[in-house]
Amino acid sequence: MARYRDAKCKLCRRAGEKLFLKGDRCYSNKCAIEKRNFPPGQHGKARARKSSKYNMQLREKQKLRQHYGLLERQFRNYFEKAATTKGVTGTTLLQLLERRLDNVVYRLGFTTSRAQARQLIRHSHFEVNGKKVSIPSYLCGPGDRVAPRGKSKDLFIIKESIKNVDARQAVPYLDLDTNKLEGTFVEIPGRDVIPVPIEEQLIVELYSK
Repeated sequence: MARYRDAKCKLCRRAGEKLFLKGDRCYSNKCAIEKRNFPPGQHGKARARKSSKYNMQLREKQKLRQHYGLLERQFRNYFEKAATTKGVTGTTLLQLLERRLDNVVYRLGFTTSRAQARQLIRHSHFEVNGKKVSIPSYLCGPGDRVAPRGKSKDLFIIKESIKNVDARQAVPYLDLDTNKLEGTFVEIPGRDVIPVPIEEQLIVELYSK
């Protein structure tokens, strides 16, 4: 399967902001943005950022795609689905991405990054409504219960992540029961509560050309 293999911190530096791709490291002073907030490469400091309309649209698309860890074709498929769904295309796109199981597992605090969530899901460590799900792109809906399976609740990765869940940003459309180690997808979120600093209209304009 194709995947990005270069340093993830380069993506954040290229975007000029944190994309939270490295788990707890992103919340510490070790984050690359804290030390080198300029594009990667030999001439990173001197390189001027282009500000054409197309460049801004492309950068927003790349930021959102990398934020959720998707390949180009995956991202385009989500956009096409959002475009054919009733409602505001940009908002619908974000809602679809937030409903992905790997994102829900990450947002609930079971893992420190979406990449880590994808790995655990693929290895069948999570279930939805009591049934094993090993597909990271599985779309959760209102009322769905997400939890580690059986012995997976004792995994060191999950236990340590839950300990530090308060340090990360909670969202109102997910509810976590730390005693049962179970989370619930409460409702489809509105744009105002999705904590992604993206101008999604620029992405709509890019794909609408």
